[in-house]
Amino acid sequence: MFENKKIFVLGMARSGYAVAKLLSSYNNQILVTDQKEQDISHVKELENLGVNVKITKDPLELFDDSYDYVIKNPGIRFDHPICLKAQEYNIPVTNEVEVAYSFLPKDVNIISVTGSNGKTTTTTLIYELLKEGGLSAHLGGNIGIPVSELVLSVKSGDTLVLEISGHQQHDFINYKTNIAVMTNLSPVHLDFFGDYETYKKNKSIILKTCDLAILNGDNKDVLEVSSEVEHKYYFGKNRECELKDNFIYYMGTPCVNVNNIKLKGMHNYENIMASILVVKEFNISDEVINNFLENFGGVEHRIEFVKEINGREFYNDSKSTNCVSTITALKTFKTPVILLLGGLDRGHSFDELKPYMDNVKQVISFGETGKRINEWCVSNNYPCVTFDVLDDVVKEAYKLSEKGDTILLSPACASWDQYKDFEERGRIYKKLVERIGEEYE
Repeated sequence: MFENKKIFVLGMARSGYAVAKLLSSYNNQILVTDQKEQDISHVKELENLGVNVKITKDPLELFDDSYDYVIKNPGIRFDHPICLKAQEYNIPVTNEVEVAYSFLPKDVNIISVTGSNGKTTTTTLIYELLKEGGLSAHLGGNIGIPVSELVLSVKSGDTLVLEISGHQQHDFINYKTNIAVMTNLSPVHLDFFGDYETYKKNKSIILKTCDLAILNGDNKDVLEVSSEVEHKYYFGKNRECELKDNFIYYMGTPCVNVNNIKLKGMHNYENIMASILVVKEFNISDEVINNFLENFGGVEHRIEFVKEINGREFYNDSKSTNCVSTITALKTFKTPVILLLGGLDRGHSFDELKPYMDNVKQVISFGETGKRINEWCVSNNYPCVTFDVLDDVVKEAYKLSEKGDTILLSPACASWDQYKDFEERGRIYKKLVERIGEEYE
């Protein structure tokens, strides 16, 4: 399918780089374009493989009807001029996951995790539990490892656990999954999809390709989009997997005592229940599940404990790129919170946060949305100061804090105004916290 073809890769970044490397081994003529300067070592590596890399503000100048495929970075809108022109030329537009899927052994097991929030934790839980149970498993997708990087290491009979976004699903052609997990649905990424109905439609594409769906039975929108799915299990109240009396029950039998595990909060219990429903399909024992959960403290950048400095606890929740995720973080803490908000301005409202701001003693805003967040805070009587960069934000947060406070980076905004991704933002935040520790401890 993707051999001896002429291929236009729209957007390099991590996925474009990975898919171009993969396709270069199959006698393809490949052009990769991006508006931003890329890692020079990656560019040179691709050029040495015969890939043409062009940094340009107008990729349309390089595009014509001679191409067989457009492979689009999932972060690029589907109404991009290249996509519209490809449609006019009847050229298929797809993405890195779809391409990599076509090169996988036909008997691999694929578990695809989607949803508005909780995807990364759930994907990680499933992967780690399968590994603990002795299975040959691979982790990738939207979680940060392009599937194209996994292709050469995946063997017949292996299991892939993939985080899949709605952006990726939009461009699927033949992709199918053995198990699809939908953690929840809420109105996020509407700047990309236009409206909630379009977003839900894209998020639910994967349910049409799966043998078994694992679904949030307490989320009305998940129930709506999954109503026609034939084979499915639910997690939630009075469902196949439920939380009752501090125990997680699987098919009516107590499986996990939540008092004995590190992860806390209903959002994490939901992620665990979804994961249990998946790994039980692979005969993972209660003993393996409990032993792992007793030591698993969560994933990087998702309500991640960073450091305690003179009685102040710093948390990194850089993965919270929307208000719903930040609400989840705010619900986790009962201590006074200094909340660090800001990033890319998508024009979204912050009003959703208002019912959960009772413990927030101070907001510090930053980035492209910094001024707008400050105005929102002033209009709602929340104390707020604004800075351009995280370095100043972290310093001010410590100065304004007292013993017993929680300093929480949970930005409710994407990172692309200042950082290449939320991981980079989170790593920089953690380094800044360490620097504060060296100064004040």
